[in-house]
Amino acid sequence: MIAHLAGVSQPTVSRALRGSSMVNEATRRRILKIANELNYKVDKHASSLRSQHSGTLALLFFEDPAPDDSLINPFFVSMLASITRACAQRGYDLLISFQQPNNHDWQASYEESKKADGIILLGYGDYLDYRERLKFMVERGTHFVRWGAIAPDQPEVSVGCDNFQGGRDIVRHLIERGAKRIAFLGDATDSSPEFLERYRGYCEAIREGGGTVDAKLQARAISSEQSGFDAATALFARKAKFDAIFAASDLIAIGAIKALRERGLRVPDDVLVAGFDDIPLAGFVDPGLTTAQQDTKRAGVVLVDTLLKLVHDEAVENQVIPVSLVLRRSTQR
Repeated sequence: MIAHLAGVSQPTVSRALRGSSMVNEATRRRILKIANELNYKVDKHASSLRSQHSGTLALLFFEDPAPDDSLINPFFVSMLASITRACAQRGYDLLISFQQPNNHDWQASYEESKKADGIILLGYGDYLDYRERLKFMVERGTHFVRWGAIAPDQPEVSVGCDNFQGGRDIVRHLIERGAKRIAFLGDATDSSPEFLERYRGYCEAIREGGGTVDAKLQARAISSEQSGFDAATALFARKAKFDAIFAASDLIAIGAIKALRERGLRVPDDVLVAGFDDIPLAGFVDPGLTTAQQDTKRAGVVLVDTLLKLVHDEAVENQVIPVSLVLRRSTQR
């Protein structure tokens, strides 16, 4: 009945109802509308028995330092809604859990046990250590996709933002606002590939502006307010001279602003400050934080669709999502 009313084949209806990316969005919406009007409900148990799929995806968070007890980076919290919505629109349930550090068999816990058809990974800690686990999952044939920077030799499929261009655009903006000596706060090593790409964009923009990259203006930090505070404090301890700060995340930037204030420096009058991510808090701190916005809505959709292609043995590739600048008072003087 649905196939007849929608003017498509029965296999197309089946693909649309199970969320296959082989069906274009317009056709999927037409089929879902007709199914809803007919009060048609998919029997997920019967469908899973036929297809050997559970109809569920797993989302695993890595525990991060957080300003509350959630242990989830606020940036990932904002992405959660998009991932959940994308799963629901494609007829999938979402199982959410932490990447337990003592569990080295995620594929056994979720896909091989039939709890989930595939896994989305958010966060990772030290990527150099994490990469070995990813290689193991690839070797086992696990269906998974990771949010993060894309490296030429990486074994896994990843979706990430354009960290390099975001860093470059932020520093170009700071230079346009009159900054001469711009500090970078973040872990610019292979252990943190996203931060490293943002640092490379920072370096490129400084060179384009006719400046020289000064190692004294870089201080290591992970994505937390305390780490940002400590990194800014380290700059003062080494008597570094700077008139702007580019922090590799908004949380780092917020911590740095606190350190500046404790030394009687005003933002943006004395020091310009910019972050990266555009977490909800960025627009509510005083002053509002200029930042590079990652499109979490699009990211969630791309992560889910990429994973479903893997689950259905379709061709996939790494994807880079553009970022955009959000200009606020922390760089307006």
